Amino acid sequence: MTEGARVGHSRRLPHALESDVAALLQRALDEDWAGRVWARDTSLWTADPDVAELIANRLGWLDLPTHFDDEVEELAAFARGVRDDGFDSALVCGMGGSSLAVDVLAASLPRGDGGLPVRILDSTDPVAVAAATAASDPARTLYLVSSKSGTTTETLAFLAHFWQVEDDIHVDIPQGLAGQHFVAVTDAPSLDHIPHHDLLRGVFLNPADVGGRYSALSYVGLVPGALLGLDLRALLDAAAQMAEDTRSPSGDNPGLWLGVTLGALARAGRDKLTLVIEPRMARLGSWIEQLVAESTGKHGLGIVPVDGETLRAPGVYGDDRVFVRISSGADAAWQRSTGATLDALAGAGQPVVDLSLGEGVGGLGAEFFRWEFATAICGVVLGINPFDEPNVTESKDNTRRVLETYRHTGSVALTAPLPAGTLANELRRHLARAKPNGYYAIHAYVAPSEARDAALRGLADTLRDATGRAVTVGYGPRFLHSTGQLHKGGAPIGCFIQLTSAHTDDLEVPGWHESFATLIDAQAAGDFAALEAHGLPVARIDLGSDPDAGLAVLAAAAKQALATPLE
Repeated sequence: MTEGARVGHSRRLPHALESDVAALLQRALDEDWAGRVWARDTSLWTADPDVAELIANRLGWLDLPTHFDDEVEELAAFARGVRDDGFDSALVCGMGGSSLAVDVLAASLPRGDGGLPVRILDSTDPVAVAAATAASDPARTLYLVSSKSGTTTETLAFLAHFWQVEDDIHVDIPQGLAGQHFVAVTDAPSLDHIPHHDLLRGVFLNPADVGGRYSALSYVGLVPGALLGLDLRALLDAAAQMAEDTRSPSGDNPGLWLGVTLGALARAGRDKLTLVIEPRMARLGSWIEQLVAESTGKHGLGIVPVDGETLRAPGVYGDDRVFVRISSGADAAWQRSTGATLDALAGAGQPVVDLSLGEGVGGLGAEFFRWEFATAICGVVLGINPFDEPNVTESKDNTRRVLETYRHTGSVALTAPLPAGTLANELRRHLARAKPNGYYAIHAYVAPSEARDAALRGLADTLRDATGRAVTVGYGPRFLHSTGQLHKGGAPIGCFIQLTSAHTDDLEVPGWHESFATLIDAQAAGDFAALEAHGLPVARIDLGSDPDAGLAVLAAAAKQALATPLE
């Protein structure tokens, strides 16, 4: 038995919901959904031949656990060479699917012998970029430029910035040495879009038929994993065992079971997927959030992942939830405390799902594959293509238009914020615009920090406790590559709060017309316009020049606004 590959699952559902799920699972078995996924039978998802062709070109993730088996030694040798050349840290510059799996591996597992610390940069806030630059010695840092398309705006801006940083410290050394600090992870057709690609230390080309959010077990995760010193063989072997388990024609098939359960519950109105994850693996929630939201949120349908929520007693929740706990059993105290709360929730009629996984890197490898397979099955249940992202380009196109205007006017026109003098009243009025069975989404276009994580979580808890609604939290522009598809393409039930700040410090993007401050403001303006174009309620709040102080003011205003129930 491969460590981490054999996992368990159980669910506690009200009788009517259990009947619905059981009936759908039987249908999935009768129609051999699992076998048809492995047979690349696109008729599971569509009858449209054009859509079928697109899906056929996005199923390479099924083969990743075995596809890269022969590359493990090469990756280990690459990592040794990096260490031997004096590098002592690495920074992944990427967005969404190109960064979130890396974050899971780096945050959840201890580094192996000789492993380097690996961080990610996925914020265009100039403070975040400056902090990432200062966090390690550029002369000893390896930069991983990760982009499936090779054209990701944020990633190319990061490359331009760090290339200039390296050029500055190697000014007296022959041209091209700066490139020895960079590695690209992309697809073969996309490589030409990456500047300086012919000067880089290394290029790792993924199969072109693997979508970004399904790429955790590709070079996207494996190259940083090698630098971290992780046991890639254990990661892939456990994923391969999970892949084999998802071929099973029985109801215990872990991917089929999970996908049918979540899909059936979503169809029954339980579309707020509340993730309860063992603390040491908490970053897994952001990866699942992107996978599920971007895959299912389209054509007016979708599952809304709620990641990082503070678990509470049944009284603060509506009837649109499903709670999924993911644990290894290693944290006994957490297991007891969450178990007691989940018991109470199940007793109150809330659906509760328990997933267990193995220890270590193998456990995560298996979990990556289980959720990928389950998400593909959710697409079958919901009748959508889980491998495209038709609404993602809307905010990108709007951002380009904002930047074009900036080049002519020298300014970015953000929508007027809620007035500071009457913030509590205006916020209350905005929150009352939420639709039945809707959710709130907080979009924070500020540099991430632990203090801001806590402040945003506290704000989300205040909104949840007062209204009974699910509340999601995302940093911009990260969430645009994650939940952004769901916001515009999913069920039109989101109510959005956009947070922006003034920029007292800025950084130029070398060779570009705009700075990082201009870029993040344009991204905020572009997404605001996209949400409005869909008729969705959205309001901007200006946090001022000190985002931490601004968040404290907002927290007080939210408590005042919600002192009495919304009508």
